[in-house]
Amino acid sequence: MTAACGGNGDSKDDTKAADADSGKGYSGAADGVINASDAKGGELKLWSPQDVDYLDPQRAYYGFVWDMQRLYVRSLLAYDAKPGKDGTKAVPDLAEALPVVTNDGKTYTLKLKDGVKFEDGTPITSKDVKYGIERVFAQDVLSGGPTYLIDVLDQGQKYPGPYKDTAPDKLGLQSVQTPDDKTIVFNLASANADFSYLLAMPTSSPVQASKDTGATYTNKPVSTGPYKVESFTAGKGATFVRNENWDPKTDPIRKGLPDKVSFTVTTNPDDMDQRLLSGDIDLAIDGTGVQQAAKNKILKDANLKKNADNPFTGYIRYFAFPTTVAPFDNIECRKAVIYAADPKSLQTARGGPTSGDLGANMLPPGVPGSDKSYDPFGLTKGKPQEAKAKEALKACGKPDGFETTIAVRNNKAPEVKTAESLQASLAKVGIKATIDQYDGKLNSSVIGSPENVKKKGYGIIVMGWGADYNSGSGFLQPLVDGSFILPNGNNNYTMINDPEINGLFKTAATKSPEEAAPFYTQINQKVMEKALYLPINFDKALVYHNPRLTNVYFNESFGKIDLATVGIKQ
Repeated sequence: MTAACGGNGDSKDDTKAADADSGKGYSGAADGVINASDAKGGELKLWSPQDVDYLDPQRAYYGFVWDMQRLYVRSLLAYDAKPGKDGTKAVPDLAEALPVVTNDGKTYTLKLKDGVKFEDGTPITSKDVKYGIERVFAQDVLSGGPTYLIDVLDQGQKYPGPYKDTAPDKLGLQSVQTPDDKTIVFNLASANADFSYLLAMPTSSPVQASKDTGATYTNKPVSTGPYKVESFTAGKGATFVRNENWDPKTDPIRKGLPDKVSFTVTTNPDDMDQRLLSGDIDLAIDGTGVQQAAKNKILKDANLKKNADNPFTGYIRYFAFPTTVAPFDNIECRKAVIYAADPKSLQTARGGPTSGDLGANMLPPGVPGSDKSYDPFGLTKGKPQEAKAKEALKACGKPDGFETTIAVRNNKAPEVKTAESLQASLAKVGIKATIDQYDGKLNSSVIGSPENVKKKGYGIIVMGWGADYNSGSGFLQPLVDGSFILPNGNNNYTMINDPEINGLFKTAATKSPEEAAPFYTQINQKVMEKALYLPINFDKALVYHNPRLTNVYFNESFGKIDLATVGIKQ
């Protein structure tokens, strides 16, 4: 995403002062590398107010976990370790080269490099890659992660995953072939220009069948990268140490510089920020930025500010309206909420202008097909539209308003504050909203369960989303394609299942990225016309890094500082 400075009273003069002090200065890591170095050693100290969803590569879906998995997970392809747009390119990782594409775009063939191994020294084979991919199909055991591969590779086989696979070797997925230990062949039902992006996801990483422990594999996944999991305790954190069987000669992406990486989960984000500014820890890995108190301190102090960045993260913060929960099955009731909201108050609740630009639609800047000027509900005017909200209430048969529940993660203070802002705005037009704060680590089973959403009466869900890969499908498809609705780990919270929108995704997948972009523009418009979402902002984060860190830059594929190359000054 394009680097952007801004907000909260920080003057242009302050920014120039910080720039003069640091060379790169404020937001320098947003489009360049800070403190380039190959020095090894030290402990990289990562903290987060949010626990990981899963360490298991086939189950993880949090953006910061994908970033952290660059420490210990390798896949056939991976995102390049570079700032700017170069970081959105899929390049060979375990594979010798990019896929050879034949059969009119329907067959992808890759060969593994020599010398790639698991942490126990066992060579990685094509069968290990296939087995890892097959695990994605076992949604009854391994829910939580993205399911693109099921949609692309199943082709009517109804493959149940390796745990119910009747083949003797548990490698019965027919669309993936392993003619030898170095070669893997993917046969798609139709051409898919985004398939290489799917091979760069953690879901496409190898797993040894003999080491797979199913649902508990997440506690100690086997490493293929420069670090291995030494320990993990849910809700507490993890420790990563060097993997002696990682060969840097086979890995053009990761540097493996620190001797040790520690990850700590905290329940006190303000304390975390204090530790960060004092130099006790290195990075708040969740990537959502510092809290308001630390933000104010950073923006007023040139010496702190020069170690901070305020880039677009590639995320949208939004409210979703599940259509399975009355009265949100009525478009006019959904419009009433959108018009009643106070966009400027919502932005302030998230931390002001440095938290992002006012949201207008559901496709953020930088994603092909996006149009930041498309604002069908006039949200960027920054004011509530109470008259229109009351008209919509009359149209939906609720002239005196209605009652509903807002679901929000309890460990995300900005999300709670936006829920409170919306609650106050809705009250002014007669809509009584109760806020239900749930344990954020249970996201997949609370708001990710359509059955639970309906049972709890969650009419409004607070959430954030970033692209799984740099394409309109990588951003929008999990949110609005009906084939992506899941019983657990669901991200299509509105439960939209529109044949026309689903069909547009299928058509776009057969096009080049340039040809596909207009289709995603069209999908975005159709989704917004249905009033299924209230965008809060096109997200930015004020992120501070310890000045002792080396090779600091933001990888646009994750919207976060790339952990693949970070080191510590010696």
